[in-house]
Amino acid sequence: MHLFEYAVLRVVPRVEREEFLNVGVILYCAAQGFLQTRCHLPEARLQALAGPGLDFDDLRARLQAFERICQGRQRGGPIGQLPVASRFRWLTATRSTMVQTSPVHPGLCKDAAAMLDRLYEQLVA
Repeated sequence: MHLFEYAVLRVVPRVEREEFLNVGVILYCAAQGFLQTRCHLPEARLQALAGPGLDFDDLRARLQAFERICQGRQRGGPIGQLPVASRFRWLTATRSTMVQTSPVHPGLCKDAAAMLDRLYEQLVA
């Protein structure tokens, strides 16, 4: 079994109201060199929560930035060049924007990719 850490990606349409919708999961497992995110933008649910005026193109771009940073290399920009653990810490740092993460939670798994799928199904789908 390997130690992993994860956080839930949340869209907070109106930060002052602190209401959010879970849209993804980011999972890091040092032993497996694993850092990935899986997300989905449920537009109808977000529209019902946020009301008119929500910029879905901007939200998609923000979530894609999470994916690029997880992948690392040049596509991830300067943050994508950092070591895997540093990228995870940067992605899960507290922020007050429309895309936020939950606190980081630990666990044990045999297969990080399978655990990411399981957490996504439990917490987002």
